[in-house]
Amino acid sequence: MQRKMISMMQNETDSGRLTINVNSGVNLIPIENAVINITYSGDPSGTITSVTTNENGQTDEIELPAPPLQYSLQPSEVQPYSEYTLHVEADGYEPVDITGSEILPNETSIQPVIMTPTEVSDQPEGIDIGPHTLFGDYPPKIAEAEIKPISETGEIVLTRVVVPEFVVVHDGPPNDGAAENYYVRYKDYIKNVASSEIYATWPEETIRANVIAIMSFTLNRVFTEWYRNKGYNFTITSSTAYDHKWIYGRNIFENISQIVDEIFSAYVSRPNVLQPLLTQYCDGKRVTCPNWMSQWGSKYLGDQNYTAEAILKYYYGESVYINNAEAISGIPASWPGENLTVGSRGEAVSQVQELLNAVAEVYTAIPQISVDGIYGPATEGAVRKFQEIFKLGQSGIVDYPTWYKISEIYVGISRIAELN
Repeated sequence: MQRKMISMMQNETDSGRLTINVNSGVNLIPIENAVINITYSGDPSGTITSVTTNENGQTDEIELPAPPLQYSLQPSEVQPYSEYTLHVEADGYEPVDITGSEILPNETSIQPVIMTPTEVSDQPEGIDIGPHTLFGDYPPKIAEAEIKPISETGEIVLTRVVVPEFVVVHDGPPNDGAAENYYVRYKDYIKNVASSEIYATWPEETIRANVIAIMSFTLNRVFTEWYRNKGYNFTITSSTAYDHKWIYGRNIFENISQIVDEIFSAYVSRPNVLQPLLTQYCDGKRVTCPNWMSQWGSKYLGDQNYTAEAILKYYYGESVYINNAEAISGIPASWPGENLTVGSRGEAVSQVQELLNAVAEVYTAIPQISVDGIYGPATEGAVRKFQEIFKLGQSGIVDYPTWYKISEIYVGISRIAELN
């Protein structure tokens, strides 16, 4: 039995969707013609389906059985998501096995796969995705002060709130010296945690509120250099007793990913306090926390059409408000402040065209375009293709999330090119 799931599969009435992105771990290029065999986790006796990646290293959407929707909309003893095992093979790379990739009803899951070239390693990669925090058994958060005291000893060294390019995640409690440290892009970290700690089937405003709380908590750790000032060499841990649950190699959900891309610089503030609020929370079912946000409670408020800000105020007080970081690290140029669309002209358009052409050298489905500072149909078409590949709304408009996603992919590609 796999958490009451295998016996239920013949009676499922709902389904979810899965796409798989396969990239090289050495140069991050997409891997074409990778073959993925998909089976039920816990019942690997037969392959459900086999799929192959395209030139972007991606599969088409695969529809897979999932439990009925109601199991994820209220606390349940029945696991509200189905789990699948992926076996991935590609010429020139070590195979990868991923166990426990989660599928929720009516939602699209994105499973990243990083493959190691055989000349770099002869050891296959194995990833076991643990249970979701709302269903598994994890230790509750140890309470801390929501605002850290500023001492004269330099404990807090930052003078403004900055979204970091990377966070260093310690995959265990702080004092576990054997736990691995992982360098993770900030947005990828937030998407991973949110997909591990809330259900993608919840109301959009509930998801936004929880994402903002996760980001505010994380930015407090960054701003206060909480662990580094205690002598550790990481930003944050994956222990729910201290921080949030981050799971190496896990799948994320497309709607959560899109929300993070839209609001990734946001955090919770109190008046006249510079540092982001350490927005602690609990599930509200197994653990209660009267002074913090309840995850299930936030879901019920979303059902009542509360906005994300109203949900946060409900739990953290009427004085809190949603703030935005002053700066974002690791990007060539900041958001120009307005959307770029057909008819736009100027330096910002030229920057986008240059960056898109660089990305198109790796993601060849994106057409090369002239760098002329004029946003015409060709630029619009290249933007649409970029948005399609990276799961953004295919508007053909360079909005806030598209600008920063183009910058993010460009920087990653450029660094690999420099190393090579």
